[in-house]
Amino acid sequence: MTRLSLTLLLAANLFLPAAAWAALKPGDAAPPFKTPAALGGQAFDFDLAGALKKGPVVLYFFPKAFTRGCTVEANAFAEATPQFAAAGATVIGMSHDGIDTLKKFSREECRDRFAVASDPDARTIKAYDAGSLMPGMASRISYVIGQDGKVAFTHEGSNPLRHVEETLKAVQQLNRRR
Repeated sequence: MTRLSLTLLLAANLFLPAAAWAALKPGDAAPPFKTPAALGGQAFDFDLAGALKKGPVVLYFFPKAFTRGCTVEANAFAEATPQFAAAGATVIGMSHDGIDTLKKFSREECRDRFAVASDPDARTIKAYDAGSLMPGMASRISYVIGQDGKVAFTHEGSNPLRHVEETLKAVQQLNRRR
């Protein structure tokens, strides 16, 4: 390997989010959690175990409510919510944002179609290896969790639309395996 190649490789590794190296893998147990969430501007307590009784869960982490990429992603998940519901899946987004911010985000950007959860202490974000190098922000990572409580699919990347496309495909494949 040339010195330039080695330098470029090392430099690239410095700029990858920590989650890129540590994300949960398919087959890993999904850490259970309960946390405040909002749907249609109303706060409630979200419980992963309860949601899994109804079907698979798409848990997506996003950096910060009302930022450009997070708004695009929330709008896309909102538009795809009927397809996720038809596949029996629950969608929930999660960030460091406080519940008051997420109440507004759930109305405006999630269009009252799916819930967003607050994790201001980053307990769940850490449990899912979704931390970011930016303080107070999660990385953009999505998980599909099967009813067995195991991670069925993981997607990382900066393109918010790909998270919706890839998790929907994964949920549909999960249904075909049943």
